[in-house]
Amino acid sequence: MAYNFLGLVNEVNRRLNEVELTSSNFATATGFYSTAKDAVNASLRHINHEESNWPWNHVEEEETLTAGTTRYGYPSDAKTIDMNSFRIKKDDTLNVGTTKLKLMDYQEYLDKYVDYEYNSGSDMQTVPRHIIRAPSQEFIVIPTPDKAYELIYEYYRNPVSLELYDDVPSVPLEFKHIIVDGAMFYAYQFRADTQASQIAQGKFEQGIKYMRSLYINRYDYVRSTVLTRTASSLRVS
Repeated sequence: MAYNFLGLVNEVNRRLNEVELTSSNFATATGFYSTAKDAVNASLRHINHEESNWPWNHVEEEETLTAGTTRYGYPSDAKTIDMNSFRIKKDDTLNVGTTKLKLMDYQEYLDKYVDYEYNSGSDMQTVPRHIIRAPSQEFIVIPTPDKAYELIYEYYRNPVSLELYDDVPSVPLEFKHIIVDGAMFYAYQFRADTQASQIAQGKFEQGIKYMRSLYINRYDYVRSTVLTRTASSLRVS
C-alpha cells in the first residue's frame, strides 16, 4: 500500500471493515469516507502541533536582498523562524564573504538605527551586519544592502492539509502507524465508540512520545561556560 493520503484513509477503512477507496472515487467519496479523510488530517495536525521543530518541517530558505530595502516578509508557510541562522552567502562576484548576521532587539533598532529605513543615501548602504525580528511578520536587515546579496536562513513550516489521493505527508513513513492510530481515535469518536476511542488515543499519545524521544529530547552537545583560571590570572597586580 502506497504511503499517501489514499493509503492512510484505506488503513482506517480496513480497520473498521469498510470498503476501500480507489484513486478514481477518492475525491467524490462522502459520508464516513469524508470523516476518514478528516481523521487522517486531524491526526497529522495533532502530531505537527505537538512540537514546533520536528525535523521534517525544517526549511533552509534563500532570499535575494534588494539594494535599498531593509524589510522582508516571512515565508507564507513559516511557523517559527530561527533568528540566529541568518547569514549572507559568499559571492565572489559581489565581493562578499560568508557573514553571520547578529541578532538585534527591535526596540534597540527603533532607538538607534531606524533611520536606515528612511535614508536612501548610498553612504548608508553596505553589507548587512544585523538582523531584527519585526512585530509585523517581517525581518529587518541593517545596514541597508547596497547589492543583491543572497541571504540564507532557516525556519520551521506549517504543513498543509492533504487533499489529493496521492498527497504524501511530511511526517516520515516510519511513523505511518502513529498517524493511523491518531486517525482511529478521531474515527471512533465519530462512531461514538468511547472505549475504542480511548484505547486508540492512548496508543496515539505513546507514539508521539516515542517520536519526541527520537527527535526532540536530545542533548548531543553541551557547551561549557566555566571560566578556566590559571595561577597567573589570580595574582593581584
